[in-house]
Amino acid sequence: MPGRVLTTGSQVQCPHGGQATLTTANTATKPASGHALLESDVHPVAGCPFTIASKPSPCVRIEWSAAATKLAVNGTKVLLESSVGICYSPESAPQGVALVVSADMKVSAR
Repeated sequence: MPGRVLTTGSQVQCPHGGQATLTTANTATKPASGHALLESDVHPVAGCPFTIASKPSPCVRIEWSAAATKLAVNGTKVLLESSVGICYSPESAPQGVALVVSADMKVSAR
């Protein structure tokens, strides 16, 4: 599915409002809004207020799948706004799907 490319200039958050820090191992391609994110990147999350039965259980990281099928950097697929980021707790329990707030407006891929 075609979509806009996620970059270090994009904004992503967990379903509870925590903010992801978008860094990447990619140093090869850099659109105007930052380096393209890769499917292998893991992004830390800060500020997630989620609790379960009065016990804090914040989202602490996002792991990705469903990246571009026709665009890769050094053999690793690039993330798109349609990619699926799963948010995980400190105990590695999945806690929902990441929300892409903004993506690169000028670069898209399949």
